[in-house]
Amino acid sequence: MASTKAGGSTKNLRDSNPKYLGVKVADGQKARPGMVLVRQRGTKIAPGKNVRAGRDHTLFAMAEGTVQYRTARKVNFDGHKVAKKYADILA
Repeated sequence: MASTKAGGSTKNLRDSNPKYLGVKVADGQKARPGMVLVRQRGTKIAPGKNVRAGRDHTLFAMAEGTVQYRTARKVNFDGHKVAKKYADILA
């Protein structure tokens, strides 16, 4: 008689923790220096005025002010024009 039930494969029982990515401070909200604006993988949103990017591409505020997200045309190294999103802090 078996002491435990037949379990099958245990490959299905693992899962990674959520990373809580996304925009943390919305357009028009106030931000203070050091506040995290966006957590992201890669630079989907690029840093603009008074915003810096961390090692993991997290955008954070460098000054106090209002957050503004904008889209601007950018020319890539290969000459292609693309629309790029930017995060700014307006004092």
